[in-house]
Amino acid sequence: MNYYITTSIPYVNGEPHIGYGMELLQADVLARAARQQGKPVIFSTGSDEHGGKIEEKAAELGISTKEFTDKMSAPFRELASLSHVSNDRFIRTTDPGHEQRAAIIWKNLEKDIYKDSYTGWYCTGDEAFFTEAVVKENGGICPNHDRPYEKIEEENYFFKLSNYSGQIEKAITDGSFDIVPATRKQEILSVIKDGLKDISISRPKDKIGWGVPVPGDKTQVMYVWFEALMNYITVLGYPEHQDFKEFWPANVQVIGKDIIRFHAAIWPGMLLALGLPLPKQLFVHGFITVEGKKMSKSLGNVIHPKQVIDAYGVDAYRYYFLRHIPSYEDGDFSWARLHQAYNNELGNELGNAVQRTAAMIQRYQNGLIGPIPEAEHDVGEYDAAMKQCRFDRALDEVWEQVRGLNQYIDEAKPWEISKTGDTDHLREVLAYQVSCLLEIAELLLPFLPDAATKIKQVFEEGVVRPIDGTLFPRIEEPVVG
Repeated sequence: MNYYITTSIPYVNGEPHIGYGMELLQADVLARAARQQGKPVIFSTGSDEHGGKIEEKAAELGISTKEFTDKMSAPFRELASLSHVSNDRFIRTTDPGHEQRAAIIWKNLEKDIYKDSYTGWYCTGDEAFFTEAVVKENGGICPNHDRPYEKIEEENYFFKLSNYSGQIEKAITDGSFDIVPATRKQEILSVIKDGLKDISISRPKDKIGWGVPVPGDKTQVMYVWFEALMNYITVLGYPEHQDFKEFWPANVQVIGKDIIRFHAAIWPGMLLALGLPLPKQLFVHGFITVEGKKMSKSLGNVIHPKQVIDAYGVDAYRYYFLRHIPSYEDGDFSWARLHQAYNNELGNELGNAVQRTAAMIQRYQNGLIGPIPEAEHDVGEYDAAMKQCRFDRALDEVWEQVRGLNQYIDEAKPWEISKTGDTDHLREVLAYQVSCLLEIAELLLPFLPDAATKIKQVFEEGVVRPIDGTLFPRIEEPVVG
């Protein structure tokens, strides 16, 4: 059973931050878990590179737009590698293959595309139109970019999204297009219940030159949001490539809550118009604050994942954002909480269990592990959490086992058994500890691949192969970013 997973593709007008970093980790956990089950996997991420905002930034810097996008896309690709994310594909919307296939998609949607005049309030910073009500509420100034909305009147192409309201609503309601968490599902259903309106999907080329040309009309380019959504199938080689035929529909698409309308209303409408099945699941994560405050350049509190990785290592970075940021809600990053989680949970609880077990087997049995029994823990809750993208809950389940093992060691007291000379009993107790650790490592593999691999290497050959130093060396002073 093939498995296809995507993240959203971030807009390259700024550096990557921990919000997108977390999204990459969440998708990576699902991709690694699918590979563990022996499934062929395609895991795709990438960068969104067209639109007026990109054109503006490049002009400000006095460089070509392509040069700007090349420079800005690179850190997003590097972030995946830096955080040990196992993506198979990285698509750029400026890739010639994407642009060619986007034109094919447009042609295949033409029965649902028409030209009409459009009047609306636009913000280049958001690359989006806003309603009269929103503009009035904000006093005519975009709060995200501190610039006035522009009143725009132009002739654009429109997509008949209204044709697909009923089908989209039905797919979400009956669960064939599953949206988690349920709060996000209800949110989009409330948007759809009054019927979806047709949407503008192009801009005049003389207003925005940096975009994919509309086939057959050199005066228009595809609206950046509409064209960017196409990446999920262009990366598979829509319409003719074998990957597309074998891997679509996506098993899970991971996105942030600010772009749910694009992914739970517009994207399904496009797919239905193309005669394609909808993704099986859309997982919508929340936002991250830093020390209780919204991340912003003016506050100087934007955190790059590299800062966290440099200070505490890639496993601690992955662990914090997958366990201590709620999977279904907004969460907060705190250097103090990260420090505590690193020393107490990773160091004292997991690292200590590995260290104590390895040391006792070396000391009492010359490093030889007795016959390892099959692990008997119930992993039903863990599996259920994974299916529902509850990464925090899945790790809670693993830590129940970690704490249970430490309690077992304290109660069984192998060091006391060694004094009795009962070598058989001692071998059984230590082998059971190894069995628990190997099961924990297996469950941790999608989350903390480095630590899990090291644990397996210590014990899986029947002879202890100790780690140099410790798994999570204690850090005395908290790092402050």
